[in-house]
Amino acid sequence: MAKLSIPIGHSNSDSDVQSTDALLQEAGLVRNLRGNAAGVTRRARLERVAKKRLSRAELFQAAPTPNVAANGVQWLPVPGWNKYPWLWHGFSTRKGGVSRIFSAEDAPGELNFGFSVGDDREAVAQNRKLLAEAITGDASTPLITVRQFHSNVLVIASAPALSPGCRADGLMTDKPGLLLGIMTADCIPVLVADRKRRAVAAFHAGWRGTVKRIVESGIGRMRLQFGSRPEDLIAAIGPGIGACCYAVGEEVFSSFESQFAYASDLFREVYDSDPVRTKYPMLFLTQRAPGHSPMGPSLHLDLTEANRRQLLAAGVMPSAIHLVGGCTSCQPDLFFSHRASHGHAGRMLSVIGIRPR
Repeated sequence: MAKLSIPIGHSNSDSDVQSTDALLQEAGLVRNLRGNAAGVTRRARLERVAKKRLSRAELFQAAPTPNVAANGVQWLPVPGWNKYPWLWHGFSTRKGGVSRIFSAEDAPGELNFGFSVGDDREAVAQNRKLLAEAITGDASTPLITVRQFHSNVLVIASAPALSPGCRADGLMTDKPGLLLGIMTADCIPVLVADRKRRAVAAFHAGWRGTVKRIVESGIGRMRLQFGSRPEDLIAAIGPGIGACCYAVGEEVFSSFESQFAYASDLFREVYDSDPVRTKYPMLFLTQRAPGHSPMGPSLHLDLTEANRRQLLAAGVMPSAIHLVGGCTSCQPDLFFSHRASHGHAGRMLSVIGIRPR
């Protein structure tokens, strides 16, 4: 078994950025220009994003109706990808499994895929077999996952199993018969396939991994490892926490500003549509100076758009990028959400693989 880890950083240091840039240059890809240094003031941030002030309802994007497999698993396909019969793929929901830990006593079982969230290990293992069966038709299809830690570390999978405890946030392969899986419960899953060379990849992109440009780095690694050309790639961005719900702090904005020239395009100022505040605004007045009151807009990050921009920056054609939709926080009946459940949540799986000939 061959495993390749790309040590291009676990922080936002200049050396990490330079290593990522070097990888993209070696792969012959156009690098993404970075903007101003970190430390943007709140006033400067407000000037950049105030013109994009929206309500949560305006930012919400609903998920499509899930496919229901013969074994009861409910999963989301990528529109149009069924024309590639060699390609396995899918984004799980929380519906259709055997886990009971996150559901009410009288509710059906659920699809939790995380071994580390207090669930019964046998139930998690059974859920993984159910998803493999739903996607590939065979419950015994090897499903490869890694121990994710919000990095930009990538591994190449060439056998049905990786080293125990393998730590990474991206997987790729050109070996048929393997199903690569990325676990999420708010972070953004990104699936990529090379239509010509039949290579596939899956990336886990939370805000930290996005700042570290895991998707851009992954496209560069696919070019070096498999000879993939960006124009031959198709990509899908699956369900994650939407801009409607993902409120972040100033440090997150500053981190993105330090890395991307287009960073301000990824943020919105969102007013909470609290009906009580709307009807009785005088009840919520304070003596604090403007800008220091808890009232007013919150800063929201669009992680889906951030990763779409990385795919574009790496050369993937706009028409080849599919946004599946769905906010994990807004739709708790369909998805697990770490933030919406205050940390008590299962994990979903986004999978991709190459069907054996």
